[in-house]
Amino acid sequence: MEFNIRRFQEQDAAETSAVIAEALRVSNAPDYPPAIIQEMLELYTPGHLLEQAGSEHLYILRHGERTIGCGGIAPYMGSADASILVTIFVLPEYQGNGAGRKIMEVLEQDAYFLRAGRVVIHSSITARDFYLKLGYQFSDGVGTPDGEGCIHMEKRRQPRV
Repeated sequence: MEFNIRRFQEQDAAETSAVIAEALRVSNAPDYPPAIIQEMLELYTPGHLLEQAGSEHLYILRHGERTIGCGGIAPYMGSADASILVTIFVLPEYQGNGAGRKIMEVLEQDAYFLRAGRVVIHSSITARDFYLKLGYQFSDGVGTPDGEGCIHMEKRRQPRV
């Protein structure tokens, strides 16, 4: 499948929010109760995505003219040598076809990734195995979800200066 990826733009907010909502409702719903899915939906409204794009490098993945996924990276808690991967979602019908891997390839070439000695991700239960395949490890050594259902993962690396 052929994908193209580019930086998020203001006009992408509504379509990207809809992609995230679909992924949450279909892919994440088996792992989380409805109340948690609803909380997550409220975090990814078009307005919130526009705010996020101001402080992170947010990308959208497209297949033809359709947005099918997204992903972002930002400094982790203001650190100059740690970054965090955020907002990584792919439409359910494109999962397992290389779409998520394409997003991760781009994120792992981003300046925030390249400068970091430590890259963290607060993975969903749903995406845990995907990140393990890409070399991310459990921060706590065992992969226990926190109170919000996030699994804290990280990749340690030699930063490029």
